[in-house]
Amino acid sequence: MTHTEKGNNISNATIARMPGYLRYLRDAKSAGRDYLSSSTIAKDMAISSVLVRKDLALVSSAPGRPRYGFEVAGLIRDIEKFLGYDNLSAAVVVGAGGLGKAFLGYEGFQNYGLNIIAAFDIRRTEESVRGKPVYPMELLPSFIRENNIKLGIITVPKASAQAVCNALVQSGIRGIWNFANTQLSVPSSVVVKNVDLAASLALLSGELAGLLQQEK
Repeated sequence: MTHTEKGNNISNATIARMPGYLRYLRDAKSAGRDYLSSSTIAKDMAISSVLVRKDLALVSSAPGRPRYGFEVAGLIRDIEKFLGYDNLSAAVVVGAGGLGKAFLGYEGFQNYGLNIIAAFDIRRTEESVRGKPVYPMELLPSFIRENNIKLGIITVPKASAQAVCNALVQSGIRGIWNFANTQLSVPSSVVVKNVDLAASLALLSGELAGLLQQEK
């Protein structure tokens, strides 16, 4: 059961912590650890033990065993299911420039349930990137429908983003990860996650400046 199926009473902060738990547990499993207590997880991750217990209670299908804790493999499966990672989602990228190519070349997304299978670009200059095909935009609707794609990633310039968004929605896309620096208009049946790299850098720069000022 994914977090959306569990209801809307789970905070965004809780959902945002889950990938961190998943990374930690996968590393623990690789290190040969079969069981972990919530207190051990809390200590290793520098998170409140109360918070860890509350978070894991939301996702775990089985309580921790006395003196052992949670089964690591089982907890990994529960978190993957909660986040929807157990159902690998095929996705397409629109915009095969620098950022789009970076997405095509990054294999780590598959650890988080995302499988980018193709890119589309109005100025197609390459037939493939890292073995992933790059198609002209006119093939976008048929490709999405034939492959039942539900997730699209937008990495085009701001001026083109809404037109690309419209094409994705009309082709059947239900979720959009938007890296164009603009707000998109979509119907209520489509989910959009906007990522503003400039704003993120500005926040980082501001916090770094404050930290350095404190050290003077």
